[in-house]
This record gives sequence, C-alpha cells and structure tokens, in this order.
Amino acid sequence: MEKIYKECINLSKKSIKNNDIPVGAIIVKDGIIISKGFNTREKDDNILGHAEINAILEATKNMNNWNLDGCDMYVTLKPCSMCMEIIKQSRIRNVYYLLDKPSSKKEFSKTKFREITEINYKEEYLAILQNFFKKLREK
Repeated sequence: MEKIYKECINLSKKSIKNNDIPVGAIIVKDGIIISKGFNTREKDDNILGHAEINAILEATKNMNNWNLDGCDMYVTLKPCSMCMEIIKQSRIRNVYYLLDKPSSKKEFSKTKFREITEINYKEEYLAILQNFFKKLREK
C-alpha cells in the first residue's frame, strides 16, 4: 500500500511541471497496478485531463474493456464530481484518497440544466431507448 501511495505522489509531481493541479492516480486489480495517471488538463488543453480519467483511459486499454469491475483506484486528492461520475460508470469498486478538498473549495459551475418542453419528441426517443435495452437484455 505504501508503495502505491508513494507512486501516486510521484505522479502528482509530474502534473506540477505543466502547471496542472498536482494529482496522481493508480488503478489496481488483484494486487497488480494496471494503470497510472496524473493531471494533464493544462498541458493538453483538455478539460478531461484529470488524473483519474487518464488512469481510467489507460486501464480500459490495458484491460481491453471499459468495465473495470473488481478494480480499485488510489488517488492523492478526493475526486471532483466529474471524475466521481466517470469512476462510477467505469464500475471501479473502491476509491481510496489521501486528502479531501477543503470545505472552502467549491467546484465551479454556472451551467444550468433545462429540460426541453417546447417540442415533444419524448415518446419517440423513449421508444428508441426501450427498444435498445430490450434487445440488449435478449442477448
């Protein structure tokens, strides 16, 4: 365990070189490291360049599967809400982090989510979704 966290800290230091927030992440399955990631958002000019997402993308390549069930993630800083959702969707079992964010740190959000009510394509789209999942269950 100590080896994993030392490596997470070393990964976080790689982020600093590119003026990224220093975060490192490692994904482990059955006691074996399958991927590593660090923040590259500034370096790559990519909003998705978070350590956790970079580690997940590498893990999915290495496992040849997006479903990371049975894997655990180790990360230096508690994941943001975007990363939390991607972690959940990737089916990672546990996330262990060294530090939580300060309570004064709030995630930036001015985005409003609004349901479309002016036009009604809900029934058509609902039928598409239902048909898709019906066929998926039949497989």
